[in-house]
Amino acid sequence: MTMGTPSKKQSPLPGLMKLVRLFWPEVRPQRRLLVLGLVALFAEVGLRLLEPWPLKLVFDYVLGGATLPVAKTPWLRWLVESPGGLLVTAAALVVLLTGARSVAAYANTVWFALLGNRAVAALRARLFAHLQLLSLSFHHRSRAGDLTVRVVGDMGMLQEVAVTSLLPAVGRTLVLAGMIAVMFWMNGQLALLALVPWPLFWLYGRRQTRAIGEVARQQRRREGALASMVAESMSAMRVVQSLGLEARFNGAFSRQNDRNLTEGVKGRRLSARLERSVDLVIAIATALVLVQGARLVLQQALTPGDLLVFLAYLKTAFRPARDFAKFSGRVAKAGAAAERVFQIFHLTPAIQDRADAIPAPSLAGRVRFERVSFGYEPGVPVLTEIDLELTPGQCLALVGESGAGKSTLSSLLLRLYDPTTGRVCLDGRDVRDYRVGTVRSQMALVLQENTLFATTLRENIIAGRPDVTEDELIAAATLANAHDFISALPEGYETIVGERGATLSHGQRQRVAIARAALRPTPLLLLDEPTAGLDEPNDRLVMAALRKLARGRTTLLITHRREQAELADQVAVVVGGRIVEHGGPAELRQAGGAYAKMFGLAAREGKEASHAFAR
Repeated sequence: MTMGTPSKKQSPLPGLMKLVRLFWPEVRPQRRLLVLGLVALFAEVGLRLLEPWPLKLVFDYVLGGATLPVAKTPWLRWLVESPGGLLVTAAALVVLLTGARSVAAYANTVWFALLGNRAVAALRARLFAHLQLLSLSFHHRSRAGDLTVRVVGDMGMLQEVAVTSLLPAVGRTLVLAGMIAVMFWMNGQLALLALVPWPLFWLYGRRQTRAIGEVARQQRRREGALASMVAESMSAMRVVQSLGLEARFNGAFSRQNDRNLTEGVKGRRLSARLERSVDLVIAIATALVLVQGARLVLQQALTPGDLLVFLAYLKTAFRPARDFAKFSGRVAKAGAAAERVFQIFHLTPAIQDRADAIPAPSLAGRVRFERVSFGYEPGVPVLTEIDLELTPGQCLALVGESGAGKSTLSSLLLRLYDPTTGRVCLDGRDVRDYRVGTVRSQMALVLQENTLFATTLRENIIAGRPDVTEDELIAAATLANAHDFISALPEGYETIVGERGATLSHGQRQRVAIARAALRPTPLLLLDEPTAGLDEPNDRLVMAALRKLARGRTTLLITHRREQAELADQVAVVVGGRIVEHGGPAELRQAGGAYAKMFGLAAREGKEASHAFAR
């Protein structure tokens, strides 16, 4: 099952408790904001419950002619006895209560918004950190665009709903509960009439909300697929344009875009239908209360002011229900987004520190593969019974056809994967006994295609070593034969390179990567086809830099080139995931086996090369 395709047996959209469990670790540090927001919220609810009562004063005691108890203070007596005083009092109370409620509403909106934004920002950071811990096999199976949508789009949807809907919904729920309670206190008969249509609406709304949620889930998946298609085409634009694939990608994108549009319209139609059903239920409830309330007024069982206050409560109490329907589509989308975030958090990193793992000490660089077997998929072996050993300072060249498993050996040493069986040992101890970060920090890496970030050359070189001095930076770039071309650029080391280093040539990118590796004084160096695709001048510059870089380090060199293999202390020939030959280059030449045949060498050809790669 891929990340973008949940199974049919998957549970429904996360409920309130799931969302609380998701957000609570990020909300807990913000308890002060939460308390302040709740205090302001309760104040707003209380003031909203008091707001209709000045109307009763006007209708019962100003227009209706009823009198209030006589006050002892003269100016208070004028306020409660005379119609003009009561009107002034009612008007002042309207302004006072509305003003105070507005202040409380502003305060709880701001505090809850701040709380929601902080919580979602922290959750997004946690999600991004979790993604970086997941295994390479997960990232190879997943689509980068879809993961980007989960971190940016889905979390953005959660942020919007948490701030504009979820937290305010708490206030609306309290208002609804409080007003229903007051309505029962005022007149239980009218309150029951007001609630008569709601069970039917609840059943209908539940079914509609489920349908909206399913549409939202489909739409989020399609948006992830759209983002993946855009990311794929943008990252391969050179190939797309070279092969004339623009029309093909445009057609595929248009089809996905149209399907996404269809889902969006369908979801909006369902939400609109739910909103209009709420309007109908409110109209029915209001009509029932109005008819029965008027009869009670005529029977003098209820005052006109009481009926007016009750109708005001009814209107205000139903406003949250209308808002719930209005935001149902958005909440459903948030639920689908939360589901996709949950999918990531439920994945366990394949590579984790053992409970008893210790920090790796300063390593000497002794490496041993002990009967190591490994496969990316169960039952499909990539490496079988590998036995290899490097002493500190030695260089081992791995040669063989593409797909033989050479790069997998370096991945096991980096502990990007763990062996299926066997052990990878550093300085005589299983690499799994050490904490992952402390092992990787003692390895430097130069690949065939090195990734540079869209920032300055300086930041690319010092990545992982931000504390280096200017002299150390220049020394590393000089060792990599990169200082001269960097200095010739108008901005020098402050030159910003394009994404993935696209504004530099392949040879320049390789030399920047070597400079980056040179700043890591590590005992282990991993070189994976570091000169592949380079022309002769760049090849010479990169090889010269690599020889200097490898001095004194245990080096694992993956190569298809004879001249590089000849400079290693040992050569291992990998065929079909097995070591079929292992020894010094001269020894293997003389043997006339797989190594000699691979490079077309006669058993007695050539004089012995000097093993100077790692010296």
